[in-house]
Amino acid sequence: MAHKLVIVESPAKAQKIGGYLGQGYVVESSIGHIRDLPQSAADIPAKIKDKWWGRFGVDIDNGFEPYYVVPKRSKDQVKKLKSLLKDADELFLATDEDREGEAIAWHLLDELKPKGIPVRRMVFHEITEPAILAAAENPRELDMDLVEAQEARRILDRLYGYEVSPVLWKKVMSGLSAGRVQSVATRLVVDRERERMRFRVASYWDLDATFDAGSEHDQRMFPAKLHSVDAVRVARGSDFGPDGNLKAATTDGDPKRPLPLHVDRTRAEALSQALQESTFEVRSVESKPYRRSPYAPFRTTTLQQEASRKLGMSASVTMSVAQRLYENGFITYMRTDSSTLSGAAIDAARSQVRELYGAEYLPDAPRTYAGKVKNAQEAHEAIRPAGDTFRTPGQTGLTGEQFRLYELIWMRTVASQMKDATGQSVSVRIGGTAATGEDVVFSASGRTITFHGFLKAYVEGTDDGGQKDDAETRLPVLAEGDALSAASLAAAGHETKPPARYTEATLVKELEDREIGRPSTYASIIKTIIDRGYVYKKGTALVPAWLAFSVIRLMEEHFPRQISYEFTAQMEDALDEIAAGRKDRGTELAEFYFGTGDVEGLKKLVDGLGDIDARELATFPVGGPDSGINLRVGRYGPYLEGPDDEGNPIGKRANVPDDLPPDELTLEKATELFANPAGEEIQLGRHPESGLEVVAKNGRFGPYVTEVLPEDAPKSAKPRTGSLFKSMSLDTISLEDAVKLLSLPRVVGTAEDGEEITAQNGRYGPYLKKGTDSRSLASEDQLLTITLDEALRIYAQPKQRGRAAAAPPLKELGNDPVSGQPVVVKSGRFGEYVTDGEYNATLRKDDTVESITIERAAELLAERRERGPAKKGAKKTTKAPAKKAAAKKTTAKKTATKKTTAKKATGAAAKKA
Repeated sequence: MAHKLVIVESPAKAQKIGGYLGQGYVVESSIGHIRDLPQSAADIPAKIKDKWWGRFGVDIDNGFEPYYVVPKRSKDQVKKLKSLLKDADELFLATDEDREGEAIAWHLLDELKPKGIPVRRMVFHEITEPAILAAAENPRELDMDLVEAQEARRILDRLYGYEVSPVLWKKVMSGLSAGRVQSVATRLVVDRERERMRFRVASYWDLDATFDAGSEHDQRMFPAKLHSVDAVRVARGSDFGPDGNLKAATTDGDPKRPLPLHVDRTRAEALSQALQESTFEVRSVESKPYRRSPYAPFRTTTLQQEASRKLGMSASVTMSVAQRLYENGFITYMRTDSSTLSGAAIDAARSQVRELYGAEYLPDAPRTYAGKVKNAQEAHEAIRPAGDTFRTPGQTGLTGEQFRLYELIWMRTVASQMKDATGQSVSVRIGGTAATGEDVVFSASGRTITFHGFLKAYVEGTDDGGQKDDAETRLPVLAEGDALSAASLAAAGHETKPPARYTEATLVKELEDREIGRPSTYASIIKTIIDRGYVYKKGTALVPAWLAFSVIRLMEEHFPRQISYEFTAQMEDALDEIAAGRKDRGTELAEFYFGTGDVEGLKKLVDGLGDIDARELATFPVGGPDSGINLRVGRYGPYLEGPDDEGNPIGKRANVPDDLPPDELTLEKATELFANPAGEEIQLGRHPESGLEVVAKNGRFGPYVTEVLPEDAPKSAKPRTGSLFKSMSLDTISLEDAVKLLSLPRVVGTAEDGEEITAQNGRYGPYLKKGTDSRSLASEDQLLTITLDEALRIYAQPKQRGRAAAAPPLKELGNDPVSGQPVVVKSGRFGEYVTDGEYNATLRKDDTVESITIERAAELLAERRERGPAKKGAKKTTKAPAKKAAAKKTTAKKTATKKTTAKKATGAAAKKA
């Protein structure tokens, strides 16, 4: 029976769209890309295997023409689509309306080769019935300029990766990869760590004061900080450079203007003492209106940043959840660089403002957000709730992370159509004279919000603990000349901090600000550099591994242009020009690969590499060149080399913990690692009873103490060992502590029934044992201190039968931003963990019960959710090997016909045969 065949990318979209189109339409998915450049040697068509460019799958000698193949995983689906096409009287290519979606549509057209039927390009921004029906009624032609731009990107990335990665394999480590944007993103993280390593702390002091405005004021007490001494401003943290010295720039370029006053502890304490009896008055009051306009609706990058800040979601989790919301008709397309809203969306948002917040929160005219980022994707709307009327989060029926992300998008969209927040900001200067004669001025600032406007609906998150837009600080109503008294005055010390490491949110922002790469790919880029081992997470911070330092050093020395921030941004501009039809794909690729004029191409750089000292690339001095200590990036991880006591330059070696951030590897830390490398023993002395030598050492399962048996000891003899308590360390362990640990298990005493009670440390923690009856202890210290009476009282309590009752939580943290459930810290069989009742996440090495926050717990739980539920082992079965299908050789050659500015008819779109 004849039908109209509609092809989309995913089965979920196919099911949803099929329900809207109804009879007469068959909707099927391609299940992503149906073909690509060859991924392995086995995929390379036989006819090009002997070509020098065959490994690329790109004919570099003939205009960089790609050779595409259908991968094994897609063959069955392509066969199914061809079968459905036989009975079709019309073909709709309904892939996403971006460059990648346009390329998928072209690949489908070129591979399926429909004959004698019209081919339509069907596009939509949301999966709702009106949108889908309108898209079917108003198809457009395939945009070959977009296809060209996407092909150029794919070929560019193939050339970059396949030329540079082998250099990394030979000179750094096998299995590494380089990428046009991936490597630059890694460089950003490495450069930030280099800044932290060069950073020198500056210490500075000021005074913290609390002033009393008098009993006639409701808000009589307020804080203030030291501002100036004798008309010279006191130095703040921002006045110091990364070298720890005051910046000359703080004089604003005026050589006659003095540098800010650098107050040290002695001066601050003396000044505080000299002001104890002083009187103070208000020197000035400056008040001005405060106004804050709403944030623009979400685009891809701002959604990723806010989901990270507010929900603890990684960029990849955010995009995965957003994909499900889009495919099920809850939000518009989530890969967009636009912040514009359609007229219908503006009306829907304004309607909800009026309904939920009242007419006083609705501006007279709709708000428009026309700005786009420079390299914006084509013709997209902002990310918003789908439809001409918006469902509130409670009306969706969503749960868990989908509910939370939809709520975030809904709130942001509604808030974008609300009035400004308004209020007053006040700055006050308070002066007094010290007993030593200095004229001292304090400053205080406040902000009150008189009309919250859009802040009623949405407040944007901040990075690095910045002040949120709805924060208020109230000051008493003061006038110039008012007398004040100081309720308290104290010297306060501060230290400058190194630049913060990137988080996923701030790295996304940095990449976008530098116009590097395509925002829709940032999530996969961050995931790649983490999966490759170039970067790891410490809390929410992205920390570069030493391996990344070696890779970036090689790239900077031998591929400076390709790792340049500016060059990578320029390549995005070139791709945009191709998409707009203003530049030629072949010309741009030739310039990149072969070079032009004074610019060396990638091929020449690779061919002319010459000798590269791999050892030098992997060597990094620690503590300066005179220390003689170097970090080496080895095959099995980073390690230290340094001189021994006999003067051998590399007489000592010590492994560096994988999770030690590079900026924390100081000379002091290196000395500590040399003093106690893994496997080496610390001699503590002889056991007072056995006479055997007692040593402490690091082992696979942590630090422990043990006795050293004599050489003639029987083979069956085993030394006593004991793990260090969590409160102990190898640096401080003493012989006395070791003897106590080796006394375990300890006999506490004998019960009335004659059974011995022992205190033991086991796999699941400390416990008492009496025959077959075991009882848990609260802490390891009790193993050494518990008395018989205390033990008997524990045994006098009824034993919990069957599964033990759940232990009370160690700490309550608040509600998880994704699941909405309360998050608590618990102690389990394998240590402390956080749980929201559905997912459990073990605390990492640097996490403690005392320090963990709800934000950190949310991140751990988000990572755990990303891995999905625990998988049960499946029973293995043996299958007869399937007969290998003959690989279809699909070569792709564009017609040599030059494109005209007029669009080609979709049905007659240029083929690559």
